[in-house]
Amino acid sequence: MASGKKNRTSIARRGLMFVLSSPSGAGKTTLSRMLLKADRNVELSVSVTTRPRRPGEIEGRDYRFIDLARFEAMVKRNGLLEWAEVFGYRYGTPRRPVEKALRAGRDVLFDIDWQGTQQLREKARDDLVSVFILPPTIKELHRRLQRRAQDSSAIIVSRMAKAAAEMSHWPEYDYVIVNRDIDAAFGQVEAILVAERLKRERRIGLSSFVRALQAKL
Repeated sequence: MASGKKNRTSIARRGLMFVLSSPSGAGKTTLSRMLLKADRNVELSVSVTTRPRRPGEIEGRDYRFIDLARFEAMVKRNGLLEWAEVFGYRYGTPRRPVEKALRAGRDVLFDIDWQGTQQLREKARDDLVSVFILPPTIKELHRRLQRRAQDSSAIIVSRMAKAAAEMSHWPEYDYVIVNRDIDAAFGQVEAILVAERLKRERRIGLSSFVRALQAKL
């Protein structure tokens, strides 16, 4: 009964594109997984990529793994909202599922880098909310990369070398979170999302809601 009442009185809104970016190891993937588990109105934008699948990754959940020829075909027909080349592999966001979710009032979560965020901003600024995650120290960033045991020593060195360049883009984001503690950082992510959902311009049902209130005066 309570659920039905809530649905009858809810105000329609357009969904938003919620971007989490960070240097590798700073926490964006962990925060993304926590948000998806905690909030059923958020769905992950599953990127396509040309890189090989890592141990534990599942096709269609973590990424859609495709070859270079198919990726280039998607770029040519404007089927990607954004794409970038990272460490020799290409990553991109399929356009159609994102636009469908936004129209339905669902929020789409993006785990992408600054290049992809910039492209989204150019194409759909009003729908975009961007958050950059920083590590508390460089030493801690290196420790986290080693702890997750997904990459070789050479790749870790490469990621650390790229971290400074990635972090230089923090002023381009709407919000910046320093991930000292994952639970505290997640609380900040949730607070940002709640506030952005309440923005007047996204609540497309407000006009009719207010008119209905006024009609009963």
